[in-house]
Amino acid sequence: MVALRTSSASALWVGLLTAASSVTTLALGCATPFPSLAALAAVHMRRRDGIALMVLAWAVSQFVGFFLLGYPRDGSTLAWGVGLGTAAVGSALASYMALGALRYRAVAAQLGLAYAAGFTAFKAIILCWALVLGGLHTAMAPDLLAEQFVRNAAILIGLYALYRGLVAIGLPVPPKAAEA
Repeated sequence: MVALRTSSASALWVGLLTAASSVTTLALGCATPFPSLAALAAVHMRRRDGIALMVLAWAVSQFVGFFLLGYPRDGSTLAWGVGLGTAAVGSALASYMALGALRYRAVAAQLGLAYAAGFTAFKAIILCWALVLGGLHTAMAPDLLAEQFVRNAAILIGLYALYRGLVAIGLPVPPKAAEA
């Protein structure tokens, strides 16, 4: 029965955070906050649940983009979709690795470290894709990088507030690796 509760709590949080990121994707016209999700997942979820969150959030963002926002269905757009998926998963892996390398007790420090690692990895992977697919000037423009960093940090704060609020009203916390 404990395993059922653990898997149910994991599925619940993956679903809730995917829904929250989908709202953000719609509101910002395809700006899924992958580094923000990666940081929150690394601090509060098991690695496999965090990766599942990233894949599901990516899949939903692709659905929103192609079917609700009318993305063109051409080779370049599809390839960029794959690039975003790899960057999303890479962002989560970097967030988990950073937290594994440095042990902070304060949640704010953990979120900050995981966010910085996740954002850096996300943009590094996007850079690699931009070298192949084009769009380097857009993907790495300093003003856009700064805007994205700040926007994703603000979204992380909002997601964390949502997380704390839902836990406060009684939702079970997602299991961490040590608890699994």
